[in-house]
Amino acid sequence: MGQLCGQQDKEESPDLNFTPIPRMIHSQPGNSPLVGAAGANAQERNPASPGTIRTTLETDPMKFRTLSMIALVAGAALIAFNPAVAGSHGKKMDIVDTAVAAGDFTTLAAALQAADLVDTLKGEGPFTVFAPTDEAFAKLPAGTVENLLKPENKDQLIAVLTYHVVPGKVTAEQVVDLSTATTVNGQNIDIKVMDGTVHIDNATVAAADVMASNGVIHVIDTVILPN
Repeated sequence: MGQLCGQQDKEESPDLNFTPIPRMIHSQPGNSPLVGAAGANAQERNPASPGTIRTTLETDPMKFRTLSMIALVAGAALIAFNPAVAGSHGKKMDIVDTAVAAGDFTTLAAALQAADLVDTLKGEGPFTVFAPTDEAFAKLPAGTVENLLKPENKDQLIAVLTYHVVPGKVTAEQVVDLSTATTVNGQNIDIKVMDGTVHIDNATVAAADVMASNGVIHVIDTVILPN
């Protein structure tokens, strides 16, 4: 256990009966391990009015349009992750429980279990997970997933899974200012924003800002692989 972070507490395995609805919120920019420019809420002085503060969104119309497009994608996450009332009296689920309850990440859940990473991603975090759907795993060459799940290939599986995890909680609003991010794997992922769509390596973010109690999930349509 603890392949991602040595400080996470272990919890019980995810309850498959929970059907939570992740809340869409905007976190305040803080210390982030991602490599790039300042967060989207960075402020600058208005030279025309020395006493006036203007946000980056006001001074950068292109960024405003990009964030608007990403907000639409983020809204779709509410539908993709089941429009039901959250379980356990509305308590927000952790990353693993949220993914399991969504129903589109059975392969990812099986891979996390085979790699002994479930308890880690149920820990305190926070984590940012770029989560491939079952369809994303299905696009891999035939036999790839089956081979990765074999006990003798556990180290390789861990390397792939941790390449999808970035330490800290990084929302879509912050991602648009980044060009790269260092994963738990130790390698960097490339980040590009084109026509309002965020690309992580060769994957496209299909739903953003799915909030969990210990971080955030961004759904991607392709499994990204480390070098």
